[in-house]
Amino acid sequence: MSASDETLAKKIETALTGRIVSGRLQPGARLRQDRIAEEFGASHVPVREAFRRLEARGLAFSEPHKGVRVTSFDVAELREVAEMRASLEALALRHAAPHVTATLLREAERATERAEKARDVGEWEEANRAFHRMLLEPCGMPRLLAAIDDLHLASARFLFAAWRSDWEARTDHDHRAILAALRRGQVDAACDVLARHVGWMGRRGGARQSVEIEVAEKLLD
Repeated sequence: MSASDETLAKKIETALTGRIVSGRLQPGARLRQDRIAEEFGASHVPVREAFRRLEARGLAFSEPHKGVRVTSFDVAELREVAEMRASLEALALRHAAPHVTATLLREAERATERAEKARDVGEWEEANRAFHRMLLEPCGMPRLLAAIDDLHLASARFLFAAWRSDWEARTDHDHRAILAALRRGQVDAACDVLARHVGWMGRRGGARQSVEIEVAEKLLD
């Protein structure tokens, strides 16, 4: 694949990822190669590569003779994602902590402040993801960070689905507790709070999704 095709594939992947995560592309929606190629002024080569990357990240799947579709998700998957994130992010933070600077902690605190002032779930999710990424990136473990990034995308899909129409900004006491523990050099405490925080988000989102699924099923009866 040429350099220009590589650039286009990344652009298409990024755009489709945003649409899938935000819910603009719903689970089960077909990704039409011709339409996407026309939209981005691309040949089928970068479009197929973008589809392949979406499949690798668990955002799309291909069906023989039916094309590529957006993956669905359920409450069990959310809980699995939350448990995986809790373990992997605590591991990353433990390795990152010795390299976390006062400047980085101030930047992470500003990200938390942006999240607390978010006007909608999209703004909150972006600031929240920035907070987590800032603290974990110094671990210097690119494969671990890539796995966490994919799990964040999966979490974001649930958050958008559950909270898009009923968002309320709130103070994030866990984020502030993590920062306080790191400033005191209490790495174990910071990791414990982070793991509990991510796990709680999974349980809370799962409960919300369960209610929405139950209501939808009753409406269909």
